[in-house]
Amino acid sequence: MDGIFYAKAAAYIGAAIAMGIGSFGPAFGQGMIGAKACENIGKYPEASGEIKSTMIIAMAIVESSAIYCLLIAGGLLYFNL
Repeated sequence: MDGIFYAKAAAYIGAAIAMGIGSFGPAFGQGMIGAKACENIGKYPEASGEIKSTMIIAMAIVESSAIYCLLIAGGLLYFNL
């Protein structure tokens, strides 16, 4: 019985670590992308449309790693019944 308790506790801790560390990087990266996009729109307002579309694509790519962390954390919680 204790083995099951330890396995579940390890899965919950693993899911928390996966989401905690796995969401820090993408959040930091998206902040940098947004800051640089605003900076470049301020410098080159005539290219704002191209900068915005490039920024959205870059944010979607960065966000995918946070979604993978969410899937891993969800798998740890779901399959540890």
